[in-house]
Amino acid sequence: MKVLIVYFSLSGKTEKMAEYIAEGVRFSGQQALVKKISDIKSADDLVNYDGYIFGSPTYHRDMAEPMKTFLFLAKKANLEGKLAGAFGSYTHSGDAPAIIFDTMQYVYKMEPFELGSFNLKEAVVETSEGMRSCQDYGRVFGEKVGT
Repeated sequence: MKVLIVYFSLSGKTEKMAEYIAEGVRFSGQQALVKKISDIKSADDLVNYDGYIFGSPTYHRDMAEPMKTFLFLAKKANLEGKLAGAFGSYTHSGDAPAIIFDTMQYVYKMEPFELGSFNLKEAVVETSEGMRSCQDYGRVFGEKVGT
């Protein structure tokens, strides 16, 4: 089974989360591919995966603008029924992952991952606790997509 992790990161914290989540997916025995939003050129770049995890930091209680643009593109990929997860880093409010997750569940009609969206305070991302939290999220996602 293959999981695609697509993210936007300005400070590098959300990128680090994406890498740790991918490690967790691999711990479960599944394949994980990590891509920056800028690497996704068309809806065709999103086909042939069994699960999707999208990530964006929270800025001003919202997702980053490139993630909004990406979500319009992703709508064209017909992801209905695929397993969906979302993540992001934040400093004072962690709203972006929940907004992304809701879009995946209610607009795209994807299967919501039981752990929901995942956010992590920027200061924690590169600690051993932050790394383990991300890996755990990815591992459980990988186990779910593999069933």
